[in-house]
Amino acid sequence: MTQSNTTLGAALVTGASSGIGAVYADRLAARGHDLILAARDEGRLNNLAANLRAEHGVAVEVIRADLTQAADVAALEAKIAADPTIALVVNNAGAAIMGGFLDNTPEKIDDLIRLNVTAVARLTHAAAKAFAPRGRGTIVNISSVVGIAHEYGASVYGATKAFVTYLTQAVAHETAGTGVKLQAVLPGATRTEIWERSGRDPADLDPDRTMDVDELVDAALAGLDAGELITIPSLPDPADWAGYQAARAVLLPNLSKAHPAERYGVREPALA
Repeated sequence: MTQSNTTLGAALVTGASSGIGAVYADRLAARGHDLILAARDEGRLNNLAANLRAEHGVAVEVIRADLTQAADVAALEAKIAADPTIALVVNNAGAAIMGGFLDNTPEKIDDLIRLNVTAVARLTHAAAKAFAPRGRGTIVNISSVVGIAHEYGASVYGATKAFVTYLTQAVAHETAGTGVKLQAVLPGATRTEIWERSGRDPADLDPDRTMDVDELVDAALAGLDAGELITIPSLPDPADWAGYQAARAVLLPNLSKAHPAERYGVREPALA
């Protein structure tokens, strides 16, 4: 990609051909970012790129990538490492599978993990390694509220999103002070093509509990601007998340000790 024509740097967005990724591309272009758009559907990417160039006057590069394929993930890793104009990476590409855990095939589970977990981890790693020495750069990982609510029943999907949230928090802790900024966005139900692709009829969604994708991305970007590490767009009071974190912190001193808690009735071995 040629040198960015803005001081903002370029933004790389995965899963950019539709839904959340396409709206991120539009909003970031409106802010003045040049774009690198990656997705499987090259035709849709090219159409989106043409529209964004015409509307916002930014440079847009298109990369066809299937992030269930190791070679395509490696190509994006190499791009992040080699292109110093990249200042923002949005790991949006993801999928879901419907049905119960016992109803899904090993192949579907494997594909979901490669896309939602492996690709996100590797691209986050590539971005953090590139950004830290420069003292700047932002990584946005699209997670889900399902990752903190097993009651929703999407076993593997929820587990992959729990991974994304944890990864984002842990990398933020590890890179604190380096200038690398991270954000995990945890949407609830959102009107995107993920429903049709996973085999669910969007008409079945509760309209009172399903967010428009434009509103979701606008809220996520507002959260990023505010410096939030965790952004839950539908959460009215951030104190609720702070309380969740405080409750977790109470557990920390007792999560690892030399002996079991007394309630288990396990006696410490006597000294010889």
